Amino acid sequence: MTSCTLANKECIPCRGGIPPLKGAAVQDLHAQLGNGWTVITEHHLEKEFTFKNFREALDFTNRVGAIAEQQHHHPDLQLGWGRVNVLIWTHKIDGLTESDFVLAAKIDTAL
Repeated sequence: MTSCTLANKECIPCRGGIPPLKGAAVQDLHAQLGNGWTVITEHHLEKEFTFKNFREALDFTNRVGAIAEQQHHHPDLQLGWGRVNVLIWTHKIDGLTESDFVLAAKIDTAL
């Protein structure tokens, strides 16, 4: 499975009561995702996107927002001049699920 394959999946709403992914499961999904995403302490995904100016960064932020709404899975976004920092994790379980990696792959398609 590649990042493209992850991007073709849909996010599945988490209802809680399941443990967050750890170890080999996180490593496997991270390897499939690639594209500069970083796994931080097996808790969340992070990536900074850079742009030529504020307008391009804002346009990207809006595209990510549309994807998040469509998937019912919402990242934390920090917009600045020429950059957007994206943090993703499943808040309901305070950790990572497969849907976090799916959302990250979908966000990469917003470039």
